Amino acid sequence: MRHDGVGKATFDKSLDCLRLRGLLARFGNASGVVSVPDITVLARKGSLYVIRPTGVHYLSQRAVLLEGASQLFAAVANGSIKVEVNHTFPLVRAAEVHQALESRQTTSAVILIS
Repeated sequence: MRHDGVGKATFDKSLDCLRLRGLLARFGNASGVVSVPDITVLARKGSLYVIRPTGVHYLSQRAVLLEGASQLFAAVANGSIKVEVNHTFPLVRAAEVHQALESRQTTSAVILIS
């Protein structure tokens, strides 16, 4: 089984990086689902917080989604967030691009051009 840098493979090390009362936000499960059978580990490591957010709970109302999208695009436009595009492909190669994404052969954004 492949162990990527997200999910189960890095959970304990991620907790170790936090300071007292630190917050760990987890996104993704590439190396497996994280389960915490002994939740007291959070107390032992410094009264830590862990959250596993998902967009469906934060963006369930259209107005909230549109406001968040507006803020995101404004941050990209003003340079606060930089989007790195290392790969562009014609749309007819979409299947090939999906395979590259699934096998983690790409980095940054991939743009398909029609």
